[in-house]
Amino acid sequence: MVFANIGYLFLSLLLIPYIVWYILKHKKSDATLQISDARVYASTPKSYKNYLLHLPFALRVIALALLIIVIARPQTTDNWQNSDIEGIDIMLAVDVSSSMLSRDLLPNRLEATKEVVAQFINGRPNDNIGLTLFAGEAFTQCPLTTDHGVLLNMVQSIQCGWIEDGTAIGLGLANAVSRLKDSKAKSKVIILLTDGVNNRGSITPLTAAEIAKTYGIRVYTVGAGTNGMAPSPFQIGNSIVYVDQKVEIDEQLLAQIANLTDGKYFRATSASKLKEVYQEIDKLEKTKLTVKEYSRRDEQYKWFALAALLCVLLEVSLRNSILRKIP
Repeated sequence: MVFANIGYLFLSLLLIPYIVWYILKHKKSDATLQISDARVYASTPKSYKNYLLHLPFALRVIALALLIIVIARPQTTDNWQNSDIEGIDIMLAVDVSSSMLSRDLLPNRLEATKEVVAQFINGRPNDNIGLTLFAGEAFTQCPLTTDHGVLLNMVQSIQCGWIEDGTAIGLGLANAVSRLKDSKAKSKVIILLTDGVNNRGSITPLTAAEIAKTYGIRVYTVGAGTNGMAPSPFQIGNSIVYVDQKVEIDEQLLAQIANLTDGKYFRATSASKLKEVYQEIDKLEKTKLTVKEYSRRDEQYKWFALAALLCVLLEVSLRNSILRKIP
């Protein structure tokens, strides 16, 4: 057990002069009823009240000591500690262009991806995982972290339209690489998911792949979308209608990126297939990571406060009942 305000425990030193004062006062006190000779009472048996005479004072001291402990705020023992766990460093690069709203994967590509990505994160509790989003531009939504609760909240909040539309695969990959390049983990992995063809960005996808290879990062690429036609969003005025459009995924480019970095390319033509893809990627090698673990502190003062209250109530009851003094 630890104390949040441990300095207040020094107040307990004030109890010492209080106890000394009580002892001296008791020794010097005169009897309420004075008689000339007490020998007649020498053989009289002592009442149990004689043994309880100092109990109210003892209860008062205990109550004060407990109140000091309450002020010091006792808490359950809780320390930061380093521990070795098995895990790898993974950056998830997800396409959030408007085409991700196509409904060939139900309810749409983006929502299906969010659900599968969340399951993937839940299945790897010991990994450092981060999130990069890209469309016409790219940005890091969440850096590498083992706090998967925060990461999952960010995954669930992903929406299309946050950034300029388009498909900048090279920028998305480069952004993910920048988050992994300084990692000390034995295995560094990027899982890049897109449903289109690279048409934006100042960095070509193969250039970004070359950089990833330089830093020993493996890239698993996923092409999301059915073969043929798919109901895709098309804006007319202030409303959006869905019309069938041809699915265009640069599978050759995605396969090149994967092969260049010793990764693998997958094609997800349905929500169930997308789930299978992430399950297969889940079978990756693991390496040791050193992380700091933290468990929340629990306040324990209420039990000491309750005990102090009981001591006060018992002391008051004794002083006003069986140990009541007659003035």
